[in-house]
Order: sequence, then structure tokens, then C-alpha cells
Amino acid sequence: MLHPIPRALLALALAAVPAAAQRQAQNIQLPDVSPRAEVRQAVGMAEIGVVYYRPAVNEREVWGALVPWGQVWRTGANENTVISLSHDATVQGRPLAAGSYGLHSIPTEEGWTIIFSNDTTAWGSFSYDEANDALRVETTARAAAPRERLELRFENVDEDSTDLVLHWAELEVPIAFELDSDAITLASIDDQLKGLGQFFWMGGNQAANWALQNEVALEEALGWVESSIQVEERFENLSTKAQLLEKTGEAEQAAEIMERALEVANAGQLHNFGRTLLGQGEIERAVEIFRTNVERNPDTWFVEVGLARALSAQGELAEAAEQMKISLAKAPEDQKDYIQGLVDQLEAGNDIN
Repeated sequence: MLHPIPRALLALALAAVPAAAQRQAQNIQLPDVSPRAEVRQAVGMAEIGVVYYRPAVNEREVWGALVPWGQVWRTGANENTVISLSHDATVQGRPLAAGSYGLHSIPTEEGWTIIFSNDTTAWGSFSYDEANDALRVETTARAAAPRERLELRFENVDEDSTDLVLHWAELEVPIAFELDSDAITLASIDDQLKGLGQFFWMGGNQAANWALQNEVALEEALGWVESSIQVEERFENLSTKAQLLEKTGEAEQAAEIMERALEVANAGQLHNFGRTLLGQGEIERAVEIFRTNVERNPDTWFVEVGLARALSAQGELAEAAEQMKISLAKAPEDQKDYIQGLVDQLEAGNDIN
């Protein structure tokens, strides 16, 4: 039970509180009938976010009644629904600059107009002004399973695209977003490699590897990996450079750089390179790499495991079993059961790849 505050004490307390704070304190916070929600989605290195309020159907007819056809709707409840884009995008094929926008819509039975307004501070659509439009696009609604509360969600997320889907009552409304993820990533790489990342080998090599895997900006990637090598020459950045040179038609120089990479590689790096070759179907080259690893690192227990796998892929099961037994003798206790199982499979005539 709350006890009444003496008037003298109340007057003394209020005298120390600014008038604005007094006015704010007169109202207490209670749950919103239409709760606030936020949904965010990364697309490559970009991000799209939406803040909105979720009204309920509450046994009402929504489309054409609660939300009239042909009128501007706040696309939610309460304050503006606000959508934010970290980078420039296209929406339904139309360009939209990075920034925050009030999201409105005009639903009709034939199609929907989606409005991105430069005004993000309005209460709903009551003060909506078409003069503030940044973009209008058209889309089409589709029938959907009934949903009690309005939901905005992202679907069909890809490296450079996604759909923002509005779902309420018996309708879904998809809005297609596309972004130039390669350009966004390249700009980010450029910025990052101007910072502390330039003083470590990892950043330049990671950037070059990304370009290699995505087959973009290969000449720039050669510069990044060369900077990485200048900081610290390693198998990782030398092999990346070799692959880039191969990709750009410099096969002879690529072979020279790869030989240097193999010279500086440790047991684990040689093992992983051999496994990569096996995965690519280059079995003879993999056997060669694994034999080199065995010669260089005879005290490392897993080097014979790699060689055994490559020999198994080559059909040399007997020699593979012998190599696996050598590994078994050196292996740590927690690996012995696993390796014994591989020995058993090979002696039974089974390929272990």
C-alpha cells in the first residue's frame, strides 16, 4: 500500500526538480498496445535495419477497412516506421541513397506503392507530405497464412540482395533490395588497410584472398598481398600471391612463388595444402606434398596420416596402411583409437577418402 506524501515534503521535493522534469514525471510508462520492434539484416558488409510498431488484428478486418485502400498508411502503428540503410542500394530496381527514411505505403487491391520519406520524425502518416519523398516504388501483395501482429522480416538473404517482407493478416508484401557488395567490400578494405591493419601480415593477405575467391580487383589484390609479404613472409601470403599470379596468367612466376611458399611452410601448412589438393582431385601432386612433409617433419605424428590418405586415393592401400601404422606409433593417446580405425579400414581394402 502506498502512503501519502506529506504536503510540506512534496513541496520541498518539487522545488528542487526542473519544470520540464516535473511535466515528464506526471506520466508513467506502460506497455504499448502495439509493441516496438526492430529487425536488422547484414547483406555482405552492408546493413539494413527497420524500427516499427506491431499492431494486432484483434478480430478486425484489416485490408480495405482498418487500413483503407488507396490511402497513405504508416506501415505500422504509432511513430514513423523508420528504415535505415548503411550503404546505397536499389529498391525494386530503383536507386536509394544510404540513410534513414520514414517508411509509408499506399495499399490497393491491385498493387502497393512503397514510399521512402526524408521525414523520419512524424507520428505515423498524419503529417505525411509527398514533397518529402525520396523514392516511391511499386510492388505486389500475395496471399499468406494469417498473422495476428504485423511483422517485418528479411527473406532470401544473399551476398548482395534481400527482400524485406511485410506480413499482416492474410497478406505478405515483398520489397526487393540489392546492394553492390563487391564495391562496398573493396571500399572497406581500402579504409581498413590505411589503419593499423597495414602493419600486420594478416589483413593484406585476407583482403587478397577475398579478392581471389570472388575474382574481383585481382591487380589490387596483388598489391595487398605484396604488402603482407613485406611485413612478414609466410606460406599463407606467398601461396595467395602464387594463386593470384596463376589467375592473372603469370603461370611461370606463380610456380616460382609457390616453390618459395613450400620452402617456408611448416608441417601443418603442408598438411593443409595437401588436403586442399586432394579435395581438388590433384592426387599425384598431393602425394608429392605429403611425402615432402614426412621427410621434413618425421617427428610430427599426423604427417603420415596425410600421406596415407593420398596413397589411399591413389589406390595404394597397402602402403597407405603402413604409413598409417607409423603415425599410430607416434600419435597422442587421444588420437590412437581414431587412427587404429583408419588402419583397420585400409587393411580391409577400404579407401579412407
